[in-house]
Parts: sequence; structure tokens; C-alpha cells
Amino acid sequence: MLRQISLGTLGISIGSVLTIIGIAAYAANNATLNLVGFFYGIPLLLGGLALKANELKPVPFSQPTTPQVLTLRKQEATPTQNKIRQDITRYRYGQDVHLYEALSFLGLGSTDDDIPVVTGLQETEINGAYALILEFDSPSVPIDVWQKKQEKMTSFFGPGVEVKVTQPESERIELTLIVTKK
Repeated sequence: MLRQISLGTLGISIGSVLTIIGIAAYAANNATLNLVGFFYGIPLLLGGLALKANELKPVPFSQPTTPQVLTLRKQEATPTQNKIRQDITRYRYGQDVHLYEALSFLGLGSTDDDIPVVTGLQETEINGAYALILEFDSPSVPIDVWQKKQEKMTSFFGPGVEVKVTQPESERIELTLIVTKK
């Protein structure tokens, strides 16, 4: 649950309330509340603003996950698939795009501006196996570059996963991580 809460918004909210209490206490000549407002409220407010400025929002599911797929996920999903899903569906701070390190390591984008952006994800069943589909906006990295890196991606995302790359529409890539039967 905590990964779904923006720490920036939380800091701004609590910091604002404490700062307003401090200002009101100053006007009412209440030294104790005045100190609380200024020594805790203002730093929390500034910290919240800093976090909000560097916030990367969670990636939304492009379609709801069915109960059957949830059951399949619990039974079959690899630790890598779970980590990716949990990582991109929470707030991140100080990063420009989700999965930046992985995409850089795989050579998908030569500069920070070229790195593909995860725009959605979905969980589904493909031939009876659990599959995690990552949807990318990839205007700078064409499909042939993705396909050349497919073998490297298969080894990168670990054992027990088959990687498929498709292009459903222009400048959009779907990276599918399918659990392979043992």
C-alpha cells in the first residue's frame, strides 16, 4: 500500500498543515506550537516539494488483470517478473524513466533522451503460461534494434523466461516476458 502513496504529496500536505499551525501559533503568541510549525513544518514542506519535483509516477495497467491470471501469477511468475511488476507500479524518485538501468545495460538507447519509456503493462496468459507485457513508447529505438537484443534480453531477464518483442503500432513496442514450462 505504501508504494501507491506519493511521498512528495504526503510531505507537502503534512508540511503545509504544520506550517499553517506554526503561523497561526505565532499570531496567537503560542511559542511551543510556533516552534513545531517552523522547525518541522517548513522542512517537511520543502522536502515534499523536492520529492514532487523528482517524482516518477507508477506505470498503469493497460487492462485489468483477471482472477485466473492472478492465480497463474502466484503459481508461475518468476522472481524477475514479480520484481519488474512491483518496481514499475510504485512511485520512484530521481529517475527519468522506469527500468532505466536495465534498458541502458541492454543498449536500448544511446542517450538519456533515446531511452524508451514504459507507458503501460498488462498480465495475461499465453498458451497456458503466465506472461507480463511491458508497453513502451520507443520513437528513437526501432523494432529491429529491439529484435537484435532479444537474445540478450532473454538471458538478462533470467532463466525460466522467454522474451518476445512485437510492434503493435508505430513507435510502440510490446516486450512480453513469458514463463517457460520447467
